[in-house]
Amino acid sequence: MTKPSAARKLGFRCTECGSLSPRWLGRCGECQAWGTVAEAGAAPRRTLTPAPVTRAARPIGELDPDDARARPTGVAELDRVLGGGLVPGSVVLLAGEPGVGKSTLLLEVAHRFAVRGGERALIVTGEESAAQVRLRAERTGNVHHGLFIAAENDLGALLTHVDDIRPGLLVVDSVQTISTEASDGAAGGVPQIRAVAAALIALAKARGMATVLVGHVTKDGAIAGPRVLEHLVDVVLHFEGDRHSSLRLVRATKNRYGAADEVGCFEMREDGIVGLADPSGLFLSDRKVAVSGTCVTVTLEGRRPLVTEIQALVNRVSHGGSPRRAVSDLDASRVAMLIAVMSRHGNVQLAESEVYAATVGGIAAHEPAADLAILLALSSAARDTPIPASVCAIGEVSLSGDVRRVGGLERRLAEAARLGFAIALVPGAHVGEPVSPAGGRGIRTVAVATLKEAITAAANLSSHGSGERRPVLRPVSGGARPAAGPNAANSAPGSNTLATS
Repeated sequence: MTKPSAARKLGFRCTECGSLSPRWLGRCGECQAWGTVAEAGAAPRRTLTPAPVTRAARPIGELDPDDARARPTGVAELDRVLGGGLVPGSVVLLAGEPGVGKSTLLLEVAHRFAVRGGERALIVTGEESAAQVRLRAERTGNVHHGLFIAAENDLGALLTHVDDIRPGLLVVDSVQTISTEASDGAAGGVPQIRAVAAALIALAKARGMATVLVGHVTKDGAIAGPRVLEHLVDVVLHFEGDRHSSLRLVRATKNRYGAADEVGCFEMREDGIVGLADPSGLFLSDRKVAVSGTCVTVTLEGRRPLVTEIQALVNRVSHGGSPRRAVSDLDASRVAMLIAVMSRHGNVQLAESEVYAATVGGIAAHEPAADLAILLALSSAARDTPIPASVCAIGEVSLSGDVRRVGGLERRLAEAARLGFAIALVPGAHVGEPVSPAGGRGIRTVAVATLKEAITAAANLSSHGSGERRPVLRPVSGGARPAAGPNAANSAPGSNTLATS
């Protein structure tokens, strides 16, 4: 009697990454996920034999590239992230926290798809009734005879709806609520999600039907379900937003049809969700004169530059104990490090002061390019010296107090110049690099090599320009871009020259 091979022995498999283990483990040794190791059973014996093909192989020159062309959804900010629109036969996974607006956004997309004509749109909801979706559609103005709604939780019933309606766009809200009798476990479990997603992906590819799957997220913000789900789909989008703010961001973490570093900006309103082609006005305060403790920087969200205001409050405490540190929409550990750099290299002692730092408008500024603005805001708050409203600061600050170069400086300066900022403090390493001209007055750059130089330059600018007014900005929906700020006459696109000092 022959001894069975190791591949056919009973073992345990991780439902997250698929790795095998000879014994049960509470935590997978490969992906480090907890509670995902389950008994795999004996591996079935398989033989490799030729099988009939679904479509014959063809020379690449005979294939029609138009079959994979993206078709605009009508929502410009979503098209920006998708790479032009939805590709027929593609499968998009949209994940986000509860209540962030996923269903509202996809209702708008399905409505515009149906209005375009030619093909129908079908929304299958497993979380709401059809009447509830109808009420939302009426409130947001998304009612159309080409938009169909079905409330189902069974995969077989979903497939029947697809056969009857033959839509060009299918939205499943959400994939965790759909189950099939062909797989074990309850709806939302790993086997069910894997089986349902595989069936819907095969259906989308066979029919050339664009499909959007809504996914839940865990308490850590990761997409719930097996990791293989993200590998199977063509596009993975994350819908982010704070329920206390109207700003919503759509980020692409995977995109087979376009760039995976684009970001779409939306504003949640009572009558639905609206794309923001120019959202910078959300991230600046409306005051008319400069105050201490504020500094403006330009962050990059994907490829999009966003003008962001950093605010800081420094309050010296008289009682003993450790002073409090609190940040909002900033990296807390990085702000703590910058406070230490400030004390060591900026001659501003904050050891006995409470420090608070935040951004305006709910935008997160986690990239190192905001370091210089954070430090200048802290210095301004500690010394009670306002930084002129027409000044912005861009640069990473190292532990040695050096101001280091950042990526995308030209795009950042172009956005700051377009919005009316006159002076930008930039790393000294960028001096002499070409900056694309666009005509007009432009923005003057002041090169600073160290934090001490930056603080001195900001103080000199404050003594000469403390009365300048802050650019007045308003977020713009659609493609219009407003004129703003001290250079308002030259702030339209294509009207600012970026002049280096």
